Amino acid sequence: MKLSKYIACICEGTAEQVIMDLLLNDDRLKFTYENLLEGKLLRCRKAYNFERLYLRKGFTEGITILRILDSRREQFKLSKAYIHKVNVINIITAPEIEILVILKEGKYKEFKKSRKKPSEFCASDLRLSNVKSEEFIRSYFRDTNLLVDAIVEYRRVSNVKNGEYSLADLLKNN
Repeated sequence: MKLSKYIACICEGTAEQVIMDLLLNDDRLKFTYENLLEGKLLRCRKAYNFERLYLRKGFTEGITILRILDSRREQFKLSKAYIHKVNVINIITAPEIEILVILKEGKYKEFKKSRKKPSEFCASDLRLSNVKSEEFIRSYFRDTNLLVDAIVEYRRVSNVKNGEYSLADLLKNN
């Protein structure tokens, strides 16, 4: 995966944003806040709004848009004016970001047998509620070594399709 000098990192939800923030703050990613448009993580999910808010500025170099999301179907169609200047890379966290908690707890096999959604499994089997809240994630993954281990394990056990990327692809030394 080749990243441009300028990166727009668009996070689908709070959980994804907090995880990226933890990784950025601990210098675990292939890029830093200095590379990010406006120096921050973004939450703009519609291509039209993104163009209007961020691309109408005069960039002399290309931009990489990293979309951190759990859906493979969500479209992000840029207009023809920008398509050659922007490289869109989807970082897929399917089925849901809660899978990182399940992996950290060492309960992946039990989760697969349960046939539950990750959020349901976290609540009922792990007795962990609000796993997508900022407070929970910051506390639970305050040791980013544990977060990185869960991300690497996710890559190992998940079905990352050819041409897709996962959070592990953004990690330094990975």
